Amino acid sequence: MASENQAAADECVRIRGARMHNLQNIDIDIPRDRLVVITGPSGSGKSSLAFDTLYAEGQRQYIESLSTYARQFLHQLERPDVDLIEGLQPTISIDQRAGSHNPRSTVATVTEIYDYLRLLYARLGQPRCHQCGEPIHQQSPENILDSLMELNRGTRVMILAPLVRGRKGEHKDVFNSIRKAGLLRARVDGEVIDVDDPPELAPRKTHDIEAVVDRVVVRDGARGRIAESVNLAIRHGDGLVLATHEEKRAGKTQWRDRLFSTLYACPNCGISFEELEPRTFSFNSPYGACPECEGLGSRVAFDPELVVPEWGLSISGGAVAPWRGDSPAALRKHQKLLQPFLAKAGIDRSTPLEKLSPKRRERFLHGSGKQFAGVLAMLEKEYTATSSEPKRQRLETFRDEIPCLECGGARLRGEARSVRFGGKAIHEVAAMSVSAAREFFSAIIEDFQGLGASAPSEADKETGGQGDKETRRQGDKETGRQGDKETGRQGDKGKTDDLTSPSLLVSLSPCLPVSSSFTPDPFFTANQWPIARPILGEISARLDFLRRVGLGYLTLDRPAGTLSGGELQRVRLAAGMGSGLVGACYVLDEPSIGLHARDNQRLIDALRELQSRGNTVVVVEHDERIMRRADWLVDLGPGAGRHGGRVVARGTPEEIAACQTSLTGRYLAGVERIRLPDRRRRVAKTRSIVIEGATTNNLKDVIVSVPLSALVCVTGVSGSGKSSLVDETLARALVRRLGGVGPKPGPHRSLRGAAQIDKVVRIDQSPIGRTPRSNPATYTGLFDEVRKVFANTRDARQRGYKAGRFSFNVKGGRCEECQGQGQRRIEMNFLPDLYVGCPVCEGKRFNHQTLEIRYRDRSIADVLDMQVEEAAEFFENFPVIARLVRGLREVGLGYMALGQPSNTLSGGEAQRVKLAAELSRVDTGRTLYILDEPTTGLHFDDVRKLLAVLDRLVELGNTVLVIEHNLDVIKTADWIIDLGPEGGEEGGQVVAAGTPEEIASLDDNHTGRFLRPLLSADGHTV
Repeated sequence: MASENQAAADECVRIRGARMHNLQNIDIDIPRDRLVVITGPSGSGKSSLAFDTLYAEGQRQYIESLSTYARQFLHQLERPDVDLIEGLQPTISIDQRAGSHNPRSTVATVTEIYDYLRLLYARLGQPRCHQCGEPIHQQSPENILDSLMELNRGTRVMILAPLVRGRKGEHKDVFNSIRKAGLLRARVDGEVIDVDDPPELAPRKTHDIEAVVDRVVVRDGARGRIAESVNLAIRHGDGLVLATHEEKRAGKTQWRDRLFSTLYACPNCGISFEELEPRTFSFNSPYGACPECEGLGSRVAFDPELVVPEWGLSISGGAVAPWRGDSPAALRKHQKLLQPFLAKAGIDRSTPLEKLSPKRRERFLHGSGKQFAGVLAMLEKEYTATSSEPKRQRLETFRDEIPCLECGGARLRGEARSVRFGGKAIHEVAAMSVSAAREFFSAIIEDFQGLGASAPSEADKETGGQGDKETRRQGDKETGRQGDKETGRQGDKGKTDDLTSPSLLVSLSPCLPVSSSFTPDPFFTANQWPIARPILGEISARLDFLRRVGLGYLTLDRPAGTLSGGELQRVRLAAGMGSGLVGACYVLDEPSIGLHARDNQRLIDALRELQSRGNTVVVVEHDERIMRRADWLVDLGPGAGRHGGRVVARGTPEEIAACQTSLTGRYLAGVERIRLPDRRRRVAKTRSIVIEGATTNNLKDVIVSVPLSALVCVTGVSGSGKSSLVDETLARALVRRLGGVGPKPGPHRSLRGAAQIDKVVRIDQSPIGRTPRSNPATYTGLFDEVRKVFANTRDARQRGYKAGRFSFNVKGGRCEECQGQGQRRIEMNFLPDLYVGCPVCEGKRFNHQTLEIRYRDRSIADVLDMQVEEAAEFFENFPVIARLVRGLREVGLGYMALGQPSNTLSGGEAQRVKLAAELSRVDTGRTLYILDEPTTGLHFDDVRKLLAVLDRLVELGNTVLVIEHNLDVIKTADWIIDLGPEGGEEGGQVVAAGTPEEIASLDDNHTGRFLRPLLSADGHTV
């Protein structure tokens, strides 16, 4: 019996007495090696269980297993508030934390694809001179000798030592040095002369001078003489040898020059190159980064398109936008600086700039040497020199992030950009989408196989693709298993090049389509295959993982900071799949965010693959399809905050659906559901905002009409161009049209209908603050009103306390021991940093005198600890506070504490705090609200509450534009704009626009296909 209990314990993770945050001392067993979904209403404790308990304990146990010496270099984790966790595997977190703020982080670096690309180009890349494009070969004297001996027998050859190559001067010293070397002849500008009687050279013309080392006829017995002459030429020519030989062409005998170099240098330009290493291609290393932009690929400067938006204007007519409205004195100063350019160009201030030639336009912007610095340089100097903050802010609106002029955004120095593999430079490969790169490398593998490199043999298949030991050792050496010096990484010691894995066998298959962008490299040889095989295998496998999680549209050089939370999480998931770990516990936070229903199955398959390898996959999720495909569901609740933190139900999806006490189960069973609106609002085409000719990113010159006073959903598969259209083009253009300041909108021809709205409110998932001092109360302005309440109490008036006394951000009322933080961090060297309550204020943030002021027996610190629901009752007699609190309750945040630090809020919670702040403001009914996936982190029932809020905004006459994948939101919209048909280059088109019923009636529409069953279930005819 004891052995059976032990076996059962080994098959699950046993958690006893979990009390993190709002968890109510729960006990739960989570099956191991299964796909487990934790769900429940927002704020019910899902993340507290999955991340703050399960993952945190796994990390802590791992760190505790290390030596004390190693632990001092690691970030230590505090033990979660739990009595016991048994059977826990090593844990890996793949969450939706904000993307890296490091602009150097890209999709390729996060997935380690770029590491393998650098290695590939360092080992097999063909370097070319970045000035003349000449291939660069490093040849030994023996190689040079072999090349000459391959000439036809009887061929006359002259072996020369290059001394002057394209340099001006008389070069008399060169002829003297040739005589001193004991040589009798030289070739000057192609003509052989006697060095005792050198010609007079024109000093202002360029010349070529080579010393004649030997004249010889190629024959079997001449090898020794030719070898001696080659070595002599190398010594005198500083590593260069020029051999000119007879060659018959069209019946005529001609002399052909062949230049050889024993150096890693361009024989034409004389530019020396270092030996190719992985660091040569790293934009994080000074050895590879572009020296101009330091590897960033861009810089913040004055944007020419913003500085001169209309070339049809003249200088006096305001062509230079930043100078419009300047004082007469400033304009005279500009005129004086412009005068040299205007005089040389032969134009005056009233001449339209469009009459300038393209070359002079370039000089007008960027200058032409010392005489004229250029308008952009003048503005840059004015920007740095001004001491007026308003002027600086005005000039700031004309600055933007522009590509580096030196590298064109490639991030690398010229030497790295000139190396080719398969006809492509490394930055050109990085600019490909995942799908295009996969085809490119598949074609390269096929090209290698065409040279005789065999596919995986039966012996390889039997041994798991290990191959013979010698080849394996060579592959390990070439793939840099000893680690990357400049990044300090230890390599991938546990990885194997498993060529029997399904993904890699597919990538090696010659049946795959050959990319049209692939150019067969003439330098491929069959003996390079042992080097290329493990590297190409790793690259192909990772590209395949990215494609399988629905990210085939992403480019490899896409900055990680521009990815959405869901995209970044799936990139990390692909990286985790590529690691090949077994026996681990993966913890994921809503990986379905940003994923169209069409691509959901790909995500499920990826999670299943992780699980089938012997891993436990724990997912915090609200998506119905993922719930139904899980092995085990854990439903927390029944409510949020103090009303949650309990296990409502656990079991298979079928068992949860049969549980009547589970809110999630009732939605899964169809007892509860989000119903369609009783009527859809009429859409008037005359009342709409129309944007024409949008070409941002992958948009294909689209024309989009957004009807006003309606709930409008922009849908489409991942990467179809939704954010490019709404966030980067439409929203930015409207902000600027309405007189606001913001980033430059994406390219478009025209924008009509903006006069029908008076405000644009963008509500995204970015944090509401950068420090723990920021919280929902401070962001919404509620805390300002609360401080006024305390300042108006009798005790506060008697002591002369103003509202500022009750702020923890300023001196006076806060506790100075902890400076209003409420806690202190104590560094414990190799133990976890210890956070303890401030011994003076005991975590209350304020000093004793401030805490003595009470309203209805509550101090200001007590109010910050209140939940929104409690605050609604406590301040019901204060209309302003009641309105602000009501907004937080309406968006489903009644469980949240007013003073909860902003850095502990999820992206969805931050977005709803912003929405609540907007709800509390008085609007004119002419506002356009733009939301990006507001259902992030929301349970079915929370989505229903959110829809009620959005519906109320529309009923007031406002317009709500939502980027959304949630079908419950899409089906309740008044109008749908569907982009596609696919992602990336195959997307960017408006494939459909209309009511949900009209979209669902389309047979070839991805959104309509999944929308159709939902509409039919509610009795709507499609």
